[in-house]
Amino acid sequence: MRVQVLEHVPFEGLGSIEGWLESRGADVRFTRFHEPGHALPGVRGLDLVIAMGGPMSVNDEAALPWLKAEKQFLRDAIGAGVAVLGVCLGAQLIASALGARVRTNARKEIGWFDVRSTPAPDAFRFPDRLLAFHWHGETFELPPGAVRLASSDGCLNQAFQLGANVVGVQFHLETTPQSLAAMIDADSSELVEAAFVQSEAAIRAVPASACRRTNDVMVELLDYLTRPQRRAAGDAPA
Repeated sequence: MRVQVLEHVPFEGLGSIEGWLESRGADVRFTRFHEPGHALPGVRGLDLVIAMGGPMSVNDEAALPWLKAEKQFLRDAIGAGVAVLGVCLGAQLIASALGARVRTNARKEIGWFDVRSTPAPDAFRFPDRLLAFHWHGETFELPPGAVRLASSDGCLNQAFQLGANVVGVQFHLETTPQSLAAMIDADSSELVEAAFVQSEAAIRAVPASACRRTNDVMVELLDYLTRPQRRAAGDAPA
């Protein structure tokens, strides 16, 4: 399995996804946009693209011109039928690349909050209710042809699916205690308590079992995206 990871900042890495990739013997390559000399490959021969999170906005193309190239790469991968997973910023990038608007959400959502499944036919199904970690101030509208997979009290569009091979998830199923600590250490100034922003103490107090539960769902999602039958004729969007 050939996998391309799109990483935007060093403190939002793969988290629990790393273990899944290792267990599948994946050939994993990185495009690290936060490092000089980053490069994107061609999409031919790729089996999976994973676009991770970051504090920037998908609308920052003037300041971060590599966003244009990344969106084109995502469009190319989707058009070629490659499985594509977007996490937080990654989900917003997929939505933007496909013509959907990404905008400021009514409220920042930072901390551990429930998401609720909104089941759709022939799509991945999240648990009916899942305590998940969030860190975002923006949200996406659904790309044309996509279906909503999850919502929360703080944000209507938490996850979407397009065709059989594209899923965007606003929350962080990959969260581990280590990745959580890295995100807090990088930007604790954002943790000003509000309706959907928890304190650092409250975030850190959530037991490790919550991470493991979301990690299990991430395994289910990755298995779903990379299942052999997903490439059946007509599955990939045009």
